[in-house]
Amino acid sequence: MKSIIHLLAGSAIALTMSTAAFAKDMKIGVSWSNFQEERWKTDEAAMKAAIEAAGDTYVSTDAQSSAAKQLSDIESLMAQGVNALIVLAQDTQAIIPAVQAAADESIPVIAYDRLIEDSRAFYLTFDNVEVGRMQARAVFAAAPKGNYVMIKGSPTDPNADFLRGGQQEVLQAAIDSGDIKIVGEAYTDGWLPANAQRNMEQILTAEDNKVDAVVASNDGTAGGVVAALTAQGMEGIPVSGQDGDHAALNRVAKGTQTVSVWKDARALGKAAGEIAAQLAGGTAMSGIEGSVEWTSPAGTTMTAMFLAPVPITKDNLATVVDAGWISKEDLCQGVSGGPAPCN
Repeated sequence: MKSIIHLLAGSAIALTMSTAAFAKDMKIGVSWSNFQEERWKTDEAAMKAAIEAAGDTYVSTDAQSSAAKQLSDIESLMAQGVNALIVLAQDTQAIIPAVQAAADESIPVIAYDRLIEDSRAFYLTFDNVEVGRMQARAVFAAAPKGNYVMIKGSPTDPNADFLRGGQQEVLQAAIDSGDIKIVGEAYTDGWLPANAQRNMEQILTAEDNKVDAVVASNDGTAGGVVAALTAQGMEGIPVSGQDGDHAALNRVAKGTQTVSVWKDARALGKAAGEIAAQLAGGTAMSGIEGSVEWTSPAGTTMTAMFLAPVPITKDNLATVVDAGWISKEDLCQGVSGGPAPCN
């Protein structure tokens, strides 16, 4: 097997299925970028369960937010003889040599939840543009006028810009009319809540706290934003997020976060495990039920599957309890006289 690092200058080779991929008791390798967000452990549990239910073996690595380590991790997984790879990319461009290496070894790749700009990868995610729209709709409904701050995701994650595009679609008319003014905007390196908090603190200082709403792109960044707002006595202004993190749903119940767009990680993880087994068994990407042909913003034609997200606000908090995503006790911790089911 060639070193992934040495494939940077390699030519593109079409992905073909080897006879080994049809063997029983397959090994599915999963490369995680990190486990910083609460949700990745939920994804992993569902993915592992689906893989093992099919009689296959789950093996995984944690890149600990290092793009370089992720390349080494994937090389290690390939050396273990995996029949398919599921990759949550730390850096969408830096990961391309790993896709090339997998293609050379006829190992199918699933780009898990984050786009890998390569037609040889099967792209599995939620509709992230729609997530951005849902975030902006909820914040706009709560604050149809005023000064907005946009706290974006990591600059190395294409989802950050997909989300931002959806947010802009919803807000554009109000921006054009002057009802909304974007007074601050920042990417959040590594999606780290501490970085989001620092960005928010700097914007609040620059704007003398004249901020009426914040569109934050996930629940981790929302947590950083809420911490910055709380320090200034501003908790309760509209703030968005996504992922359905338990702490975020509790903030929705408390009224310090407006919406968490819930992407049921159990469904995504299960789908990844099932798709990986099919691809490893010789099914063509286009033969995966529910797959579509999709063109990325950069013009790359890919085979993809998009799951549907659900915005969770104070009006439908019972949805996540009824689905077994969070217990009523965890949801309502510290909440008195709040929305159903906490009241």
